[in-house]
Amino acid sequence: MAPSASTTRIPAPGCALPGSPLAQASAGLDACVHCGFCLQACPTYVNLEDENDSPRGRLVLMRRMLEGSIPLTDEGAAQHIDRCLGCRACETACPSGVPYGDLLEATRATMAPARGLPLIARVILAVFSNHLLLRTALRGARAFRATGLPRVLARLLPRRLAFPMAMLASTSPTRIVGSRSSRSRSSRSRTASARPSSSRSAAAPHASPSRVSLLDGCVMSGLFAHVNDATHTALQVNGFTPCTTSGQRCCGALHAHAGDLNGARALARANIAAFEQSDAALVVVNAAGCGAMLKQYGHLLHDDPTWAARAAALSHKTRDVSELLASAGPVPGDRAVPVRVTHDAPCHQMHAQRIVQPPLAVLQAVPGLELVPLEDTDQCCGSAGIYNLIEPGTSDAVLAPKLQRIHDTRAQIVASGNPGCMMQIGAGLILERSETAVAHPVELLAASYER
Repeated sequence: MAPSASTTRIPAPGCALPGSPLAQASAGLDACVHCGFCLQACPTYVNLEDENDSPRGRLVLMRRMLEGSIPLTDEGAAQHIDRCLGCRACETACPSGVPYGDLLEATRATMAPARGLPLIARVILAVFSNHLLLRTALRGARAFRATGLPRVLARLLPRRLAFPMAMLASTSPTRIVGSRSSRSRSSRSRTASARPSSSRSAAAPHASPSRVSLLDGCVMSGLFAHVNDATHTALQVNGFTPCTTSGQRCCGALHAHAGDLNGARALARANIAAFEQSDAALVVVNAAGCGAMLKQYGHLLHDDPTWAARAAALSHKTRDVSELLASAGPVPGDRAVPVRVTHDAPCHQMHAQRIVQPPLAVLQAVPGLELVPLEDTDQCCGSAGIYNLIEPGTSDAVLAPKLQRIHDTRAQIVASGNPGCMMQIGAGLILERSETAVAHPVELLAASYER
């Protein structure tokens, strides 16, 4: 993301890239004391065991590019920058507060004009920038999924082609069975109306504190409509009134992570304008990556005099759905859901938004559910937006230990609050012919509510 004004400095004499995004973010490089706390938090370093594939090593490469001792077109340096998942686990581990995520995106944005983006990245970003193309592509994906062929092809094709098929197959709704409990619906409704929401205190004065607008999301609305439906149900039971906001676009996270900051800013402006037309007090997001992006709009557009304050306002009223539900209770369910569940924390929920306990609170409100801890839940699954399509080898290496940890729990369902993580883990489980399924935490909560 573009740095805030407080972290922007005038490049020192000798800077080889004056005016570049990396030069503007360069103050962040000075915060690193090379202590090494980031090493074991970094999934690429843990799996590849190369110092250049650690946050500390990449920061050294960034500084050398800034100083001109490494050209932007250097393929060796580019490989290590490309391999970064952008999970930001290093930020959680860093005692010095290095804004690694900002530096990574600034570096990629600086390198992109000199070396370009991979063809597959350019195609994907172009589709996500064009609303009509994106809707058409997702409609086609749903139709193809409905044939059942993706799951069949995932077990027949070579790994490079099988994995995308398995990803699509994994987006089908997970069947969640509930059983009637003794708790009455009227009792639940009384509880919902009695619980205050701390988040509602931040509501805009012209809007009802309980009125919220859901970010539809590209992939969420296109392939995970059942999660959006569950989100509406859970919000209503917990005393919120979901409303619809037209004119929404892709959040821009994929573009920012790839170094296309101009594309990300254009999409951000469209979303800001759309949500400004809504009378909702808060914007609720059920995709961790999108939520992290909306919360960073203020930084992304900090130097745009027309949009800076408007971007900051939207960032301020954005909430992850688990964050909002936990602030309201959440209301315990009426129906028992007797299933063994483990929770995998999405990186952009845990590390970028620093949301840890709310998803667990959502799952703990489901009666009958057995929640078992997942070892190394803070480690990335290897999805990282479109990373698994561009860097499949490293992505597979990062996913492998995650799948083993999941198998160790003997869980029937893996709960995760981000579509990319759900597809990455779901695809891995399908290819291993595992019986474990993937679901969003809010799906399990909604399944426990009487309809």
